[in-house]
Amino acid sequence: MDAFEGKFREALQSKVSLLDIIMRYVLKRKGKQMRPLFVFLTAEMCGGVKESSYRAAILIELLHTATLIHDDVVDDSHERRGFFSLNALWKNKISVLIGDYLLAKGLLLAIDHDDFALLKIVSTATRQMSEGELLQIEKARFLDIKEEVYFEIIRKKTASLIASCTAIGAQSTGIGSEWVDKMYQFGEAAGIAFQIRDDLFDYGDGQAIGKPRGIDIKEKKMTLPLIYLLQHVDFFEKRKIINLVKRHSQNPEKVNEVILRVNNSGGIAYAKEKMIEYRDKAISILHEFPESPARIALEQLVIYTTERNK
Repeated sequence: MDAFEGKFREALQSKVSLLDIIMRYVLKRKGKQMRPLFVFLTAEMCGGVKESSYRAAILIELLHTATLIHDDVVDDSHERRGFFSLNALWKNKISVLIGDYLLAKGLLLAIDHDDFALLKIVSTATRQMSEGELLQIEKARFLDIKEEVYFEIIRKKTASLIASCTAIGAQSTGIGSEWVDKMYQFGEAAGIAFQIRDDLFDYGDGQAIGKPRGIDIKEKKMTLPLIYLLQHVDFFEKRKIINLVKRHSQNPEKVNEVILRVNNSGGIAYAKEKMIEYRDKAISILHEFPESPARIALEQLVIYTTERNK
């Protein structure tokens, strides 16, 4: 990871002074960097980290950073990870251009080294993330989605990026396509478990004290615990709950009423059950590989994603 930091910083360099200033700010506000970690642990497990593994991790981080910047513009968000967002400091036009710049840097990095297999994995993830976001926007109009649609949304919107991390890590080692596919399936299952854990936070489950609840409800996002509730009430009760979310999502009392209904319905327990199901699926795929420190670390990372409280 220390070596990656230097290589990633180098990949962001530009002769345009404004770009350099903004890139330094981007580097300063980096998060846990779990995605490069998934890349390196997968590469280590599949034969060892190579120079192409560093490029794979840089590709993923460039893509992820670009999508976060564009998300902040779309959501008109002025803060991320305790820092001002780029659009809060440099406005939307520059923020969109910075996101485009990062995507272009990733494309050129792959092309310059003939990493076309890596580029295909990342490009597929970008397409799926866009499709997942658009599917969620489309379904948010009606607020009455089936469970299978919910899983399709999070598979594309969230899990595809984690899956691309593990697939690209495997691909960077030159291992056979069968094992690259297995690591994609592993990452997808881990990513779905990760998103369900996120959904549970909205209802106060295992969340750090003082963190706000009901954010997804206020944003009219249909998550698994709420979908479970709607599937287990009669028609009139369902319409009443949907009406609360659709028309009163900014009213704290109404939001708390929905949260209470979800908690009393068994929706939390059901979502946890599904989360564990996907976590166990991910771990079972890992166990097809020989035991190693990297495999153990990947397993622990998956367990962490489902037991974290933030």
